Amino acid sequence: MDFTFTEEQLAAVEAAKAVFSGVAPDAVPSPALTAGAVAEDFDRPLWARLAASDLLSLVLDAEHGGAGLDPIALCLVLRESAKVLARLPLLETSAVALTVQRYGQAELARKLLPAIGRGELALTVAANGRTGHDGAELAVTARRDGEHWVFDGMQTGVPWAPTCDRIAVPAHTADGHTVLALVPRAERGVTLAEQISTSGERFAELRLEAVRVDADAVITADGAWEWLRNLLATGTCALALGLGEAVLTLTGQYTGKREQFGHPVATFQAVAVQAADRYIDLRAMEATLWQAAWRISTGADSALPVAGDVAVAKIWASEGVRRVVQTAQHLHGGFGADTDYALHRYHAWAKQLELSLGSAAAHEEALGDLLAAHPLGQPA
Repeated sequence: MDFTFTEEQLAAVEAAKAVFSGVAPDAVPSPALTAGAVAEDFDRPLWARLAASDLLSLVLDAEHGGAGLDPIALCLVLRESAKVLARLPLLETSAVALTVQRYGQAELARKLLPAIGRGELALTVAANGRTGHDGAELAVTARRDGEHWVFDGMQTGVPWAPTCDRIAVPAHTADGHTVLALVPRAERGVTLAEQISTSGERFAELRLEAVRVDADAVITADGAWEWLRNLLATGTCALALGLGEAVLTLTGQYTGKREQFGHPVATFQAVAVQAADRYIDLRAMEATLWQAAWRISTGADSALPVAGDVAVAKIWASEGVRRVVQTAQHLHGGFGADTDYALHRYHAWAKQLELSLGSAAAHEEALGDLLAAHPLGQPA
């Protein structure tokens, strides 16, 4: 497989590395030592630096002030952000922006996208439904009322919701069609009940009671929600990969310095084999990530729909990121639990990513259903 990236994509990586180089993973209180949220807001100064470096407009078309790059470039930047545990709604904002650009009305794109690129708007997505197990679009109802749409329902675990400007909410109509509404956080009828993520960030339970949204802020095009959902999942896989790579680097540095019986523990076969296994996990996570990102970016035909590639990436990311941090904790010994050391923060973030991705068993079942429904050798 050819994983050679374009010059523009590599330039985005270099810009991201420059911005994230000054970010400290322990810049906020530890979630292990904090009863509530680790901070009231996401990292606004970092958000401004991303905007100044044109990374928030990376995937926007030139007419909206962007560079016109694809989801692969976004995943490359997300990978770098996770290495330093950057506290940002970068995935959610960029994914919604791409969806608006691809499926939304021209007026909505002109209204939102330039402001997103300048860092003036932050967006999130209600993608977990009522429980995190059922389809998110089933948790909210939508009905047309003249020049407005009216929404009722509830979504749980909405990331960054208390501090983002708009929330993308999937909903179903009476005839089973799925629409996607960009609901202002302060809209009448919107209630946010604060929830705290495993990583210590502010999430929210979102309740909608007869919330009226202008028709031009509702995306009704077929496939919009499915495309956004696949992009969110693939972006989360990119975050898992970046975090896992940072943790394995941290582990290599520690075991290379820690000595037992006069030798670095990294030279012991049992330690080296465990680290090598985790390296293999990361390479599998990387290969499946880029396959899914490539399918989303290009729309290329295959024996399975894009959801199949996304399911494979989620299987590896969910299992892989858990194994990487567990092995890191084991090889660090008691030092890995020290709250003055960064590893426990990575562990909390890894668990949050694993929860966001869902269980590998569920994705394996979904993949099996896709294989049964699409005979191999025939384009999906």
